[in-house]
Amino acid sequence: MNFDQLFASFKNTQVLIVGDVMLDTYWWGNVDRISPEAPVPVVALNRKEYRVGGAANVALNTASLGANTAIISIVGQDSDGDQLLQLMEQNGINTENIIRSADRITTNKMRIMGRNQQMMRLDAEMVSDINEELEIQLLKTVENFIKKYKPAILIFEDYNKGVLTQNLITAITKTCNEQQIFTAVDPKKKNFLSYKDVTLFKPNLKEVKEGLNINVDQTNLERMQHIHHVLKEVLGHSISLITLSEKGVFYQQENNSLIIPTHIRNIADVSGAGDTVIAVASLVYASTQNIHLAAEMANIAGGLVCEEVGTVAINQHQLLEECKALLATKN
Repeated sequence: MNFDQLFASFKNTQVLIVGDVMLDTYWWGNVDRISPEAPVPVVALNRKEYRVGGAANVALNTASLGANTAIISIVGQDSDGDQLLQLMEQNGINTENIIRSADRITTNKMRIMGRNQQMMRLDAEMVSDINEELEIQLLKTVENFIKKYKPAILIFEDYNKGVLTQNLITAITKTCNEQQIFTAVDPKKKNFLSYKDVTLFKPNLKEVKEGLNINVDQTNLERMQHIHHVLKEVLGHSISLITLSEKGVFYQQENNSLIIPTHIRNIADVSGAGDTVIAVASLVYASTQNIHLAAEMANIAGGLVCEEVGTVAINQHQLLEECKALLATKN
């Protein structure tokens, strides 16, 4: 595998991400004492930082790898929405098709950080499904984008915040399959079994347990193959890619399956690792049609971002060098 050539090919790839975007706000400070009012630490705040989250973080990852990245979602007509759009635009993400609604608020996850760890999180959000008018507007926006740009990849990024309704999921998937567009899904519990006939389905193990309402006491290959078949009976998808936390990732396409173990890392924060995994896996598979390579590279990328605090995008140069070092003799 010529990794330089593969990474260079990403710049010719059009990616569309549809789903729940959010703003991640970090308040950084020092902790020196316990409050006299309650048994909680007092954080003396000294710095505020904004990052993109949810579907926007997936977009940040594909854009960081050089892909032409656009995102379609709904945000509120509020200052958090202004901040989020500005951050995405600064990072080369096409936000022209973001819909702003006075009936919604922009999701903002506010984290209080002290001693380099999270002390508290405050969430401002709406989780009810978007109304029918917004649903029709969003579907028309997606269909127009597909007609104009014919993306190679459409990634559904579902955080149960109400943007991705069952009607939208069904209609968008149907359009993509008719246009032979590769679809990838990062699901959550609410719509877990709604993503029928997609190409790649990427839950983590916890989401599999909740979505199928099953116990998974073992993560050996035989057990994971059984889970793939159970999922496939319901969804009719082509590829399962299941992240197994510290145990690595499992993939199966037809009869081709494997558990790829993690590489040893100094883990600081697992936030956003799943976003990086689906971004890298989708780009690599769309470019190579090789799910084994896509899973290997996504596994490395997910580990790399866990070495950083908070949601961060994969560093293209770092991932390229790691792939050369770890995979050059294997692929």
